Amino acid sequence: MQKSFCLNAALSCLITCGLPVFTLNRAVSAERLKLSFGIVERSVSVDSLETYAKTGEVNDELAAYFKYVPKENRGALREALLAPIPLNSVQISQFLYSPIGEKLLETLSQVVQSEFRSRGQTTRDKYRRSSGFYGTRSALILAARKKNNFNIINILRKFPSQTISIDLFRSLELGLRARNIINRTQKAVALINEKSLNKANNRTVSDNIISDTLRKGEFTYQKDRVTLTDVRRIRSFPLDIYLPQTNKPSPVIVISHGLGSDRTSFVYLAEYLASKGFVVAVPEHPGSNAQQLQALLGGIADEVTEPREFVDRPLDVKYVLDYLEDLSNSDSAYKERLNMEQVGVIGQSFGGYTALALAGAEINFARLQNNCPVNENTLNVSLLLQCQALNLPKIDYQLSDSRIKAAVAINPVVSSVYGKESFSKIKTPVMIVAGTADTVAPAYPEQIIPFTWLTNPNKYLVLMNGGTHFSVIAESPDSPIPVPSQVIGPSPNLARAYTNFLALAMFKTYVTNNSNYQAYLNANYINSLGQGSLFLRVVNELSNEKLR
Repeated sequence: MQKSFCLNAALSCLITCGLPVFTLNRAVSAERLKLSFGIVERSVSVDSLETYAKTGEVNDELAAYFKYVPKENRGALREALLAPIPLNSVQISQFLYSPIGEKLLETLSQVVQSEFRSRGQTTRDKYRRSSGFYGTRSALILAARKKNNFNIINILRKFPSQTISIDLFRSLELGLRARNIINRTQKAVALINEKSLNKANNRTVSDNIISDTLRKGEFTYQKDRVTLTDVRRIRSFPLDIYLPQTNKPSPVIVISHGLGSDRTSFVYLAEYLASKGFVVAVPEHPGSNAQQLQALLGGIADEVTEPREFVDRPLDVKYVLDYLEDLSNSDSAYKERLNMEQVGVIGQSFGGYTALALAGAEINFARLQNNCPVNENTLNVSLLLQCQALNLPKIDYQLSDSRIKAAVAINPVVSSVYGKESFSKIKTPVMIVAGTADTVAPAYPEQIIPFTWLTNPNKYLVLMNGGTHFSVIAESPDSPIPVPSQVIGPSPNLARAYTNFLALAMFKTYVTNNSNYQAYLNANYINSLGQGSLFLRVVNELSNEKLR
């Protein structure tokens, strides 16, 4: 977990957030890296690093440094130096000039600095010039100009000075912060895994029962596509409806996608639930979908997402439910086919935030005020998104919906935008799913600690051990950025099968009130689903004190 943290985190930031072009007239490029620790300085040539990355050869210049690199980590280092970043220069430029991109650059420039630095600088622009802010942005944009050439080695080559200074003291500080996050996460994961195993009664679950649960159900279904327009909000968005062919009104589930995704990202889940007898509604949130990300990368939008999305997303779902109610009363094709007394919601990442808002969590402006702006040393990328909510008018938005009988939040981003006070207002049965290898919305601060804030009796924390922020998202044909396999993580098909199962068990139990499915939520059953490097564990009680 530790050796891949930095690579996964860097690539995940680019994929999640989406990454006037700045250039220098002089044809200068970096030849050496200068490693500084206080008054001690050493340097290494970029040529030596490139030779090592391409051939594995450690020359005399590198040998002195490689004494401190464990042999088991050297392969990951070579991979990181040449790993392609799937963005072009226009896309990277648009992202780096956005507020979130600039915040990430400020963090990076704490470590990577230009050789031309001056002292006593106070203004923000002067600070950026004295740090590596502008040089790093220039290098990233220039390196991305040539197709299939955007990697760390070529970023170093494009840095606009002959020497790049790496502040090892600041690097060590950030490294210790990363190690602290990893250690806390590992401790919490070990505690939860052990607690889950102790909770199980050691009875084995039949492979036939597991396979029956994971395969699609008996119902055929039709898929309808409509475009809804909320005149009050001047907002239009597409909606896919999966309608099973049943002989009685069916319960309704709404799926909310994450930032930069769309309604195709969870087609597999919609089809699975429809085959099990649920009506499934999948709206596409226009201000935070793949099209919005494409607009940013194409220069049409200047934000990854607008603050208003924190309000509009839950309101989209409420509008969908109102529309379905009207449809079931007025449209002969839908009449008596929807049970609007039985409604559930499931969402991932920003969609997880959305699901919890509908379940009763309220935006906590006081907490946001304390936590924002984000400290430049933070390694929790999701805070950059959450702090956007601070720009909203400070009013009570009434985002909850009493029609929601159960909510599932996968990789939700919630630690600052909600907080303990907001979570205590959730009375609806809730399942929170965390990926232990998630570097975008880290499990410890974003899901594990928030789970301890819940006070309602029907709550579940599921750990997807080995899961990343992208494990459960299906590849979309409209995605503006392909996600590298090392960011997706192991066995994505298995992760999606787990998502199907967890949603079914939760919604059958608490939306349709089918007590037969209650057993599928216990540790004995969920622990039986584990396979290889990707497995599940579940708890329904967790003390904050034990995590410290």
